[in-house]
Amino acid sequence: MSGVVKIEISESAEALKIVLKNAKTPQEKERLQTLYWLKTKTITTVTQIARMLGRNRVTVQKWLHKYRTGGMSVFLEQKQNPGGRPRSIPVEVIEKLKEELQKPEGFQSYGEIQQWLATCFELNVPYRTVHGLVRYKLKSKLKVPRPQHIKQNVESRENFKKADATPRRRTGTRTKKTFRTYRREN
Repeated sequence: MSGVVKIEISESAEALKIVLKNAKTPQEKERLQTLYWLKTKTITTVTQIARMLGRNRVTVQKWLHKYRTGGMSVFLEQKQNPGGRPRSIPVEVIEKLKEELQKPEGFQSYGEIQQWLATCFELNVPYRTVHGLVRYKLKSKLKVPRPQHIKQNVESRENFKKADATPRRRTGTRTKKTFRTYRREN
């Protein structure tokens, strides 16, 4: 009969049922369900299996080919993703950057961090990458002092701070707030 799968499944139906119940990922469950249906002769064609699982017929045939060639271990093997593009800043450099950011002197700007990466590690990293890493991933803020005017007198500022630090007594005669009321004329 054409379309009927000719495959020798070495595992018993009970063993497949137990493995199916213990399957962790949906991909494993689909593949084991295919073997279980074929072993119990519930479904006999690849097309019917593909319809039941919502997969393409060719996909099911590839699964069965894997089982024929390598057995259960190859059949349940998942594709390994290489993980995409490598990081522009290696993990070791990020650890060193964390240490530098913890120091009291720290960095004044993200541009300064760029220069530090270029001189110490020969990494040419864009500003946007440095900012995203430091501000959002490392959750660090740069050590930048408050702006001061060039002509500001340092002595008078210190005297003001000392005078402001002394406790003061509140003297207030107003206890009730006064509000102006306006009349609306019709």
